[in-house]
Amino acid sequence: MFVFNWFFNILNYLGLHNKKASILFLGLDNAGKTTLLHILRDDKIVVHEPTRHPQMEELVIGGVNFKTHDLGGHAAARRLWKDYYSSTDGIVYLVDTADWQRFPEAKEELSKLLSCPELNNCPFLILGNKIDLKQAASEPDFKTALGINHTTGKNGKVPPGVQPLEVYMCSVVKRTGYRDGFKWLANFL
Repeated sequence: MFVFNWFFNILNYLGLHNKKASILFLGLDNAGKTTLLHILRDDKIVVHEPTRHPQMEELVIGGVNFKTHDLGGHAAARRLWKDYYSSTDGIVYLVDTADWQRFPEAKEELSKLLSCPELNNCPFLILGNKIDLKQAASEPDFKTALGINHTTGKNGKVPPGVQPLEVYMCSVVKRTGYRDGFKWLANFL
């Protein structure tokens, strides 16, 4: 519950108490989506099989209701992502920063998401995961590989009509970096 206590405090401070938000966890398989969801839900790291079917978790902390969807990242699961766009308030897109060979594929999927009309106003939190691994990309290399030329800034203020998009480097298993990303995302929910 430690993770949720800081998250709840941020949301309460931002006036999101007693509100609902639906967040999609997207990204290629093996990026860390399910691991992050388990940490947020149970504050535990769990070894598990790759996500084969969409998973929904409803998390309620101090009156804040979060519906999270982990849709899986394998090719067949990606075809289902669009079925969830209309009901989402935010996207958390995870990428394994140590798997350089899959950057082109991650870039292609991110590009599809960002060009989707249903998601034009949806904030995108991009988490570069697994920075604790020796072969992990640096933030500048990561952004270049994904074709991210501009982000909207980590201050949480975006001009009207601009889609919020920001990159945070993290290690889900070391429990670092993603908290700041969620704090940023909370500004737009």
